[in-house]
Amino acid sequence: MYRLLIALALVPAAMNPVAAQDYDVSELQTRAEFSYFEETTRYEEVMAFLRAVVLANNRLHLTEFGYTTEGRKLPLLVYGDVWDATAEEVARTGKTRVFVQANIHAGEVCGKEALLMLARELASGAYADWADSLVLLMAPIYNADGNERISLYNRPRQHGPVGGMGQRPNAQGFDLNRDHMKLDSPEARSLVGLMNEYDPHVLIDLHTTNGTVHGYHLTYSPPLNPNTAGPITDLMRGRWLPEVRDVIRDTYGWEFYYYGNVPWSGSTREPGWYTFDHRPRFNNNYVGLRNRIAILSEAYSYASFEERILATLAFVKENIHYAHRHAASIRQILETIDTEVVVGREMAVRSRFARSAEPVDILLGEVAEVYNPYTGEVMYLREDVTNPTPMYEYGTFSATETVRAPRTYFVPPTLATVVERLSAHGVWFEELANPREMALEQFRIDSTQVADRPFQGRHERTLSGAYEPVVRTLEAGTLVVPVDQQLGRLVFYLLEPRSDDGLVAWALMDDVLENADYYPILREPANP
Repeated sequence: MYRLLIALALVPAAMNPVAAQDYDVSELQTRAEFSYFEETTRYEEVMAFLRAVVLANNRLHLTEFGYTTEGRKLPLLVYGDVWDATAEEVARTGKTRVFVQANIHAGEVCGKEALLMLARELASGAYADWADSLVLLMAPIYNADGNERISLYNRPRQHGPVGGMGQRPNAQGFDLNRDHMKLDSPEARSLVGLMNEYDPHVLIDLHTTNGTVHGYHLTYSPPLNPNTAGPITDLMRGRWLPEVRDVIRDTYGWEFYYYGNVPWSGSTREPGWYTFDHRPRFNNNYVGLRNRIAILSEAYSYASFEERILATLAFVKENIHYAHRHAASIRQILETIDTEVVVGREMAVRSRFARSAEPVDILLGEVAEVYNPYTGEVMYLREDVTNPTPMYEYGTFSATETVRAPRTYFVPPTLATVVERLSAHGVWFEELANPREMALEQFRIDSTQVADRPFQGRHERTLSGAYEPVVRTLEAGTLVVPVDQQLGRLVFYLLEPRSDDGLVAWALMDDVLENADYYPILREPANP
């Protein structure tokens, strides 16, 4: 069956049967399985695997959603009661859309293997009831270029695969999980294009963590930005994730919990369990600002490769089970959020960790040092030990600076980069047909700071200043960008000059900000 998998790599990607075939994929194996979990599946093998599973079940369809830097097609597997994999056909069903992506960091390969195994199960007829309420979208190899840069020295200390794994960044050297706002990579543009086109209600992003030695097989996170709609946060923290955690414990005997790390030795942070970051450069925070449900999954780096795959697979399945059971209410919650008006609200532009009211018991763990048989390098292997340790949890964020969301932003037509990025994000805008005089607000720049060192290819910029009233005649062609739209939260974070993750912060407006007295984008304030 593995030889058949390799042969299928030559089957054209467009091949997609219209009816189920008498094709048994139950023995189809990933490279991870075939190698007894010493190796990870390569790009062409992933493509061949996906072409094989669609032959077995007419609910499975294969398409692509974009390209990598080096021109590899990004596969998208669609499962549901649909005739094909187009966004129009998926939308026609009216069902809840769940998107699962893996391999954004191509050394963190357990999600890729788990999704291939899930695809095989679906092809064999498992979980057929999911199609009653869901359409499932799967992208198992997002950072495909990084996946092919196999090295036995990537991801030191991680327990395998001992035959090597890909690298964290893409072929440009960019971390794709820092590129959701600036969109400097073809991969990120492809992914955001998928969000614009398919508009999934639920997005699950699969990773492998490293860092603190803890007692969890997997940690997770909902969106963390304080501007995320409250009903999303309430659903995820109040019902969804706790229920999944309980099911996992009862079914598998594994402990899952919110993502975190304790401070490294020598850190100036107070002791505690710290999550990562609130900024929407990260996938799950970006998705939250698009008014959609996002779930970050982080399998435990020091569990064995096989165990990480199985834990990730279980987590994906249980989240899909939850979405299946609550599909209608999920759509209703998100439809209500989409109609909410954030104009006039105080919205965060900068935030900091918020400490839990009381200490919580965090399960710390222990590891044994073992050696990679092919390099002699030390790897850590989790031991079946959990040490409940009380500490404060820094798992959420609170605003340190807010700005009242305006009614409208006005973007000069000469700001081509801004116009292009707004369009790429799927933001709705229109152009002024004629000049118009208006009472507006302009941001006076008092000072500016530019990072000495580049981060992800850009020197991050911070503006300081304040808004002041101004009467201005706007020229024809000026972009009118209303905040009263579905992506209003994202619009605010992209265009506010003090935003810690907007177009200013990512140096995308440096050509007009150098030595400028005023920020060139004007605002129409909300009614008092």
